[in-house]
Amino acid sequence: MISHAARKGLEEILGDQVRFDFPLARCTSLRVGGPVDALATPTSREQIVRTLSLCAELGIPHYAIGAGFNLLALDEPLAGVVLQLGKLRRLDAAPDGGVRAEAGVSHSQVTRFCVERGLSGMEFACGIPGSVGGWIAMNAGVPDREMKDVVRAVEVIVAGAEQSQWIPREALSFEYRALEGLDAGSVIVAAAFEVSVSTRDAVQTEVDRLLARRSATQPLNVPSCGSVFKNPPGDFAGRLIEAAGLKGRRRGGAEFSRVHANFIANVGGASAADILGLIEEAREAVRQHDGTVLVPEVRILGGDT
Repeated sequence: MISHAARKGLEEILGDQVRFDFPLARCTSLRVGGPVDALATPTSREQIVRTLSLCAELGIPHYAIGAGFNLLALDEPLAGVVLQLGKLRRLDAAPDGGVRAEAGVSHSQVTRFCVERGLSGMEFACGIPGSVGGWIAMNAGVPDREMKDVVRAVEVIVAGAEQSQWIPREALSFEYRALEGLDAGSVIVAAAFEVSVSTRDAVQTEVDRLLARRSATQPLNVPSCGSVFKNPPGDFAGRLIEAAGLKGRRRGGAEFSRVHANFIANVGGASAADILGLIEEAREAVRQHDGTVLVPEVRILGGDT
């Protein structure tokens, strides 16, 4: 539990934009997770800067999240402050022809913005769940295209800094489902994307095609975190899990989806322990069946994180 001084400081910075002992299950797409000491929902960069400074001064751990996809919050209480960036929602056309979006802008907002203006290049991201900050942190994408292919620059706030800074694409180190190289504790607050001029009809047609494929191959009507494991080189995690006999395997309220085996769905009352159990069961089953060691894509919030 955070100290009285920390609680008071957070209230002075954030006012009613901070809540204490807040259940993370209400912040994650899987709908699981225990309480965090403090949930901060800043509305400005100034609030983020001051919150990070307070955490550094008082030795409080902090974590930044977006819409809570690709995130598994553990059942146990989480010490520290979670910054939920969903209120940073500005989205506009950049003067140089690109698109700028703050961290809390949703995938549907980006898609709609580009369709309405006939801007091409971001179609692949339609339907990738979450918000812009999470997209960048995870280098979200599909097999043939990722955020690294369209990002021009990323705006971050580094713990201890007095203001944000823009980092150009060439200075960023994107990996498969990860952005490496940022200072520890950095918070992504916005990104600029490369797009090209097309037509509304052409962009809409491609979006419709991709959304139809996603709807047919992924369990979109139940709580899940998206893909659980990274695809190993030259193969697909879902195929390996299915080949190992775990498609539809259930533990408590969690189940490997019968639609796509690389998705774990909360089919009713799942706990983080249920989900972790399925993750470990799949890793062992695939290793024994195929020799492949699956690497989780979902990020764990709690424990040693």
